[in-house]
Amino acid sequence: MAAFKCPGSSGIIRPKPEYVKCPECGRKVEIWTDEFKRECPGCGRTVFREESPSCIEWCRHAEKCVGEEKYNEYMRNKINRNH
Repeated sequence: MAAFKCPGSSGIIRPKPEYVKCPECGRKVEIWTDEFKRECPGCGRTVFREESPSCIEWCRHAEKCVGEEKYNEYMRNKINRNH
């Protein structure tokens, strides 16, 4: 039987690219679902991916679900995004 993984963690466990329009130059910027931001290759501005609420922020099993390294990286990025 396959191990259950919650759907809220799928973008962290199996990241996929999303494209965000740079508000400065209009270029499409590729940001993966396990990332919060990326520098625009066109103008250098930091572009942020629209953030969806994630169970990783509140679930007591999150670290075990996505793994310690991904969990710590997510939380570090979350803190940096809010500052």
